[in-house]
Amino acid sequence: MLQAGARQSDIVRELNVHRSVIYRLWNHYQRDKNASRRRGSGRRRITITADDRYLLQCARCRRTLTARHLPSQLSAAAGRPTFRQTVSRRLHEGGLFARRHVVCVPLSLEHVRARLH
Repeated sequence: MLQAGARQSDIVRELNVHRSVIYRLWNHYQRDKNASRRRGSGRRRITITADDRYLLQCARCRRTLTARHLPSQLSAAAGRPTFRQTVSRRLHEGGLFARRHVVCVPLSLEHVRARLH
């Protein structure tokens, strides 16, 4: 819009953003000839959002899979190795916890009575 000759104040009103946003983007574009977003600081993520969705889908569909078995599922699908801790972290971000396969033995009435006694 600025290249077409529009004023910054008109763009601010049209896009409903603060004037400093337009000012910074225009200065960045003039300096680098690119207005794309800068990469954030910190370590890059191993998994992408599609991998995260795949992990959550696998964990929900196949409830017996543990956090140790899910990385092999993901590496077979995505072709990238992933650590167990990374998978566990992604499941926690998705709201899934305690990925341990535990068999619960149902108690008989006698067991319940003895336990309560």
